[in-house]
Amino acid sequence: MSHFAPVELRHASRLINHGPTVLVTSSDGGRANVMAAAWSMPVEFTPPRIAVVIDKHTYTRELVMRSGHFGLCLPGARLVDLTHAVGSETGRSIDKFARHGLRSRPGPNSGVPLLEDGCAAWLECRLLPEPHTQDAYDTCFAEVLAAAADARIFSAGHWTLRPDNAELHTIHHLGGGNFVTPSGVVQAVPV
Repeated sequence: MSHFAPVELRHASRLINHGPTVLVTSSDGGRANVMAAAWSMPVEFTPPRIAVVIDKHTYTRELVMRSGHFGLCLPGARLVDLTHAVGSETGRSIDKFARHGLRSRPGPNSGVPLLEDGCAAWLECRLLPEPHTQDAYDTCFAEVLAAAADARIFSAGHWTLRPDNAELHTIHHLGGGNFVTPSGVVQAVPV
């Protein structure tokens, strides 16, 4: 049973504004790939747009450029080993989905593979053509077409981090295979 529910696009930027490591999914011509990326961020609210760094030499980037779409999936703490693995392998020589037993669902707009099992959320994205930027840099800009999150950790436009949903807490890459999860949430009181 999926605990995922649609996220209003006006709240989509909240899924990544806290800097989580993401899994970038892509597909084209029957081949699918997944890689880890530590640098992603919202850049516009309406329509929601994001930026993510995808090295120009990766197989994921090749598939994204050909298809014009990708997914950003937010792995929970339970997927830290998988995240490190898919960020350390190339999809040119192996099928990472088969190797790691990953099940995906097709994105509602583009069909891009999206991961839910062990993930806190996903965003389905359409690449925004930026020829100068795409040729010179690794940064890709995209419009968010759809978003969904596991309602046990994100609902009504807000994160709810509790001990009982710790395996869904997002992970944040520190380098060298080290990750942290968000903790110690402090609620501000209006002054």
